Amino acid sequence: MSYAARRPWVPRPADFIRWALAAVDSSAIPQSLSVRVVGLATSRNLNQRYRHKPKATNVLSFTGAGCTPDGRRHLGELVICAPVVAREAPAGGVALRAHWAHMTVHGVLHLRGFDHERDEEARVMQAKEVQLLDRLGFPNPYA
Repeated sequence: MSYAARRPWVPRPADFIRWALAAVDSSAIPQSLSVRVVGLATSRNLNQRYRHKPKATNVLSFTGAGCTPDGRRHLGELVICAPVVAREAPAGGVALRAHWAHMTVHGVLHLRGFDHERDEEARVMQAKEVQLLDRLGFPNPYA
């Protein structure tokens, strides 16, 4: 867990762990995941470099490669932009904590191979997000 941005409000590491574990494939070998919370400049730079989009975004997912020295598979890294998440939550009529959970689940699902580029993929991914968020006690972010 890495905090490059602490404002606006950012969840505790235990929250990220709980939300990420809900979205990880529990039948897989033990896995590791990195989560970085960043500001606008870092998010914008990474989004430009890797997605060729010159703006900050809520969450970026970078797939991991190989195993850690202790034998766990490195699932990858989530880079979540605190200011974007804080702006989107009230604009979407969603509680800030619920949006943080959604972005964490969304990012982990990307690392597991889910996508939303095509309509059918989006339906499958969104259904999985809704199911996982419901289990965590959060409302449907797409309602």
